[in-house]
Amino acid sequence: MAPADLLTSDLPVVLLSHRGPVGFELDPRTGERVLDRGAGGLVTALSGLAGHLDEAVWVCVAAGGEDAVVAEEVGDAPVRLALDGAPRLLDDGDPAEREVAVRLVPIPPEVHEPFYGVVANPLLWFVQHRLHDLKSSPSIGRVERAAFEEGYVVANELAAEAVVQQVEKVGGQALVLLHDYHFYLVGQLVRDRCPDAVLSHFVHIPWPGPDAWRVLPPDMRERLLLGLLGCDVVAFHTRADARAFVLCAQELLGLPVDLSDMTVQVPGRRVHVRVYPISIDIEALEQVAHTDASDEHLVDLDERLAGGQLILRVDRTDPSKNIVRGFTAYDLLLTEHPELHGQVQFLALLQPSRQDVPEYAAYLAEIGAAAASVNARFGTGDWQPVDLRLASDMALATAAYRRCDVLVVNAVADGMNLVAKEAVVVNERDMVLALSEATGAHDELGRFAVTLHPFDVAQQADALHTALTMPPQLRRDRREHAALVVHHNDVRRWLSVQLADLTDLRAEKRTKGTLR
Repeated sequence: MAPADLLTSDLPVVLLSHRGPVGFELDPRTGERVLDRGAGGLVTALSGLAGHLDEAVWVCVAAGGEDAVVAEEVGDAPVRLALDGAPRLLDDGDPAEREVAVRLVPIPPEVHEPFYGVVANPLLWFVQHRLHDLKSSPSIGRVERAAFEEGYVVANELAAEAVVQQVEKVGGQALVLLHDYHFYLVGQLVRDRCPDAVLSHFVHIPWPGPDAWRVLPPDMRERLLLGLLGCDVVAFHTRADARAFVLCAQELLGLPVDLSDMTVQVPGRRVHVRVYPISIDIEALEQVAHTDASDEHLVDLDERLAGGQLILRVDRTDPSKNIVRGFTAYDLLLTEHPELHGQVQFLALLQPSRQDVPEYAAYLAEIGAAAASVNARFGTGDWQPVDLRLASDMALATAAYRRCDVLVVNAVADGMNLVAKEAVVVNERDMVLALSEATGAHDELGRFAVTLHPFDVAQQADALHTALTMPPQLRRDRREHAALVVHHNDVRRWLSVQLADLTDLRAEKRTKGTLR
């Protein structure tokens, strides 16, 4: 295997994800086209990944709006984007320290809505995060069946066509890195047309065991699994997720597997199931964390807190994030520890997510009610226990990372959780990480954190008290050790290990005569 710190590939790289590094919009005041940096942990990581590669094309969806207009204007040609600083379009010859070519895939609204709004979210997301209330959901009827065939399948075919075109432009040989639950069918579709490409699919969200997948009809779940097994490598954040996938291949498809070697035997070849814990682009994060905007937010936070302690969470308003139970635990903490009244504030920076999905809209209302309940019970004219802000503001988030005393991540299920890694790197107050055992990040950082059991509200309240009262030297030691782990396994290492493994697999295929 190549050294993990060498970020190289002797083949062109084609990435595929649903979201891209930027979104195009029209400024309502000027009517001019503007670029907004993409949100979410996957986009953050892939932006770091793509920006470090010299020859990469990032294929992503243009679902509508100005994205679709840009996609129609450029056709099959990728657009060049600078990723250093604020994202911007590059003309021919324009220099940039870090850039990527982006290929936009137009998906008509009548396809994208069932693909994304019915199948990917909430159906697959809820299955993989085990969020269904099985007494009533899911219920797979004609609408869901049609959404799968006319939405999910068609969107995967359109994405696969764009990937194939990029691979064929470079002569049919490339490393193809597919990402997440939106495109489980793409691997086999690309393999059928590009047999000399080396294919990897990275699943960024949890992968449950076979029983969880039995809520889907057999033909649907089998097509999803076989699509993934069209790749040479199927990769996950944790060994538990990887093992669950191998067991699904064994129990749901009847395929031979090797749990010691983590491989699945399909006709004519072996599929390798690997573990690559994703990480962050530390250099890019530190640049954002020390801008004038972040510094201004930091001064404001210090003035508001007036020497008090700050509990922080930074999340999307997704049911899997367990935000309501987090507020309930904080309520219990304040009930049992009146000495904390006026001395601690819970800042929740939440980005509304998928509000076109009824379950998400309802959960946002529950979040607001839970925060209001805490403030109504304990708030005074001088102190508001919960500061709930519904916005996506990276400058504010990084300032809060720097200032917080405790970071709360109590998700019921989370593939990794990059917020935990971001905070321990830039924090300036030796914060305590209060981390759910159900996050992928717990595998790496749990021994330096106060562990949270996501369904045990009383335990979470006790853990928050432990975090707030932890001795200074212990806080410092834990935060520094956690930061060292993240620095060692940053996004460059995450990518370079994958590229090295795929290069080795390509050499193995060539030796066996299965690659031209």
